[in-house]
Parts: sequence; structure tokens; C-alpha cells
Amino acid sequence: MIGAMCSMLPDIDVVGFAFGIRYGDFWGHRGFSHAVPFAAILATLVLVVGFYRNLPGFSRAWLWTYLFLATASHGFLDAMTNGGLGVAFFSPFDNRRYFLPWRPILVSPISITRFFSGRGMAVLQSEFLWIWVPAGLLAMFALILGHLSSRSKASNEG
Repeated sequence: MIGAMCSMLPDIDVVGFAFGIRYGDFWGHRGFSHAVPFAAILATLVLVVGFYRNLPGFSRAWLWTYLFLATASHGFLDAMTNGGLGVAFFSPFDNRRYFLPWRPILVSPISITRFFSGRGMAVLQSEFLWIWVPAGLLAMFALILGHLSSRSKASNEG
């Protein structure tokens, strides 16, 4: 649940529109909150505040890496969309915006009213195809590998 929240938190930057922050500004949409350093800072804060005690079965390094990747994945996926100004991956050191060379994901409308439209449905279909299906296959593959690994361990012990 915390990983899912970390993956969504970068879009907190849309609140800036209400305060006159422009899209391309440092605090604008897909700016600093979508940057790799932000993902590292957030992962560190969540680890220190949320996991000040060790979590049984997980090293702190593994937890930090998971939280970092969950947060950083948001900017990476946004850089695969076909709209917007790009992602400031290296902010605050470099505020230029970047896209990845391959951009198959339809950009989502920022407005809630526009999201619940034909365009919003097309975006959901695009995200299902390019995000949810690959993520589901990856999760299935990881579960199968984990199951095979535990079976192999059990047969070696017995």
C-alpha cells in the first residue's frame, strides 16, 4: 500500500495550478516531484518515518530500493506518454524536460471532468495495455520464480 502511495505522490504537483504555478516551472507538473532525486528523498523519508523499526524478512536497503523504484516509476511512465512538456528527471540540478524515445502511452487529461469522457476511456485502455498488462505479467513471473526457488530450496534440504 505504501509503495502504491509513493508511485502516485509525484502528481501532487497538480495542486500548484491552483496557486499560479505554471506547468513548466520547477514546482510545476512533471517538475521536481517527478525527478530521480525526489524519489530518493521520498524513499528515505518514508523509510525513516514509516519503518524506523526493521520489517521482518526485509532489509532496509531492499525496502529503500522498493520505495525509490515505486516513486521513480511514475516519472519514467510519464516520459512514455505522447503529451505534455516532458519530465524533469534531473531536477534540481537540471530542470530540462525529457521524454523517452518510445512514447506509446496516451497522455491523461489533468481535469477530472475531461478524464471522465471518451478521451479518458482511451487513456485507460492505453494504460491497461502498456502499464497494467506488463506489470501483471512481471508480478506473475516473480511469483512463479519465488515458488520455484522455494521448492528448489525445500528439495535441497530434504
